[in-house]
Amino acid sequence: MISWLPLAEAPVPEGGLFDFDATLPLMAIQVVILTFILNKLFFQPVGKVVEEREGFVATSHKGAKERLAQVQRLEQDLKAQLQKARQDAQVVITAAEDEVATLHQAALAEAKAEANKQREQARASIEADCSKADAVLVEESRRLADLIIERLVAI
Repeated sequence: MISWLPLAEAPVPEGGLFDFDATLPLMAIQVVILTFILNKLFFQPVGKVVEEREGFVATSHKGAKERLAQVQRLEQDLKAQLQKARQDAQVVITAAEDEVATLHQAALAEAKAEANKQREQARASIEADCSKADAVLVEESRRLADLIIERLVAI
């Protein structure tokens, strides 16, 4: 086994930009070990969490796009149904207006016919009353004339 301790206690020469002594391999080993430990303890779990998170975000994004597309399809279907319902309602309204107009014309014609019938009945009744009144007047005037003649002849 090699002892590194005597190398670490060796006098440090002064000067130079870089001093390569026994601490360099020790520092390199420490960096490799620290990198390995950090990778196993921190970076891999964090990497797994980040990958899971990215997968979740990607899945959620894909699901949201699908739901958005479904909502847009439903919206278009509902708009088409609403347009059809409006057209159907307009047809029903037009039919009802036509029916009301027809019923109005029929009621108006019936009312006119009834008014004409009542007018004719009233005219016939008035003419009958006039005829009766004329007959009564003629009879009264003859009786009155006979009465006048009788009184004049009796004088």
